Amino acid sequence: MIDEIKQETETHNRKAIAALDDAFNKIRTGRANPAILDKISVDYYGTDTPIKQVANIIVEDGRTLSIVPWEKNMVPEVEKAIMKSDLGLNPATAGSNIRIVMPMLTEETRKEFIKVARGEAEKARVSIRNGRRDANSAVKELVKEKELSEDEGKRAEEDIQKLTDAAIAQVDKHLTEKEADLMKV
Repeated sequence: MIDEIKQETETHNRKAIAALDDAFNKIRTGRANPAILDKISVDYYGTDTPIKQVANIIVEDGRTLSIVPWEKNMVPEVEKAIMKSDLGLNPATAGSNIRIVMPMLTEETRKEFIKVARGEAEKARVSIRNGRRDANSAVKELVKEKELSEDEGKRAEEDIQKLTDAAIAQVDKHLTEKEADLMKV
């Protein structure tokens, strides 16, 4: 029973860190990354559809994304969706190919992105702590129902705390890497 609780906690922590990595991929660093466009939706025959489901997104070089819609009539729709987004990107269309050159980041925008990254890291920490709380509650319930002894319950809580500390250390490491990445000129 304790092993199951620990396993659930580990799984929860991995998911929280994966969600953090996903959020970090969407924060622009000045380099081209297709994940930046993940939250953009295109009007595809009356249905809002993610851009990656209507077009092929390729990294041409370090600062340029190339978007090739699968249907030629979708080019203006994709371009309009990118311009409407809050990403501050200016697409340039050549035939059925849309190019986006990532603008260089100013010191001010870098600091804003670092604030966003710190907020995402804090969300991950809170999620991990919530997982610890749930696991500890489950352990206390087992002790209360006399399925575990007090000592086994304490050991389980200590193990859960170790898992939590390791996951939070990972979040901090990822945040430090992202901050360094954002501050690179």
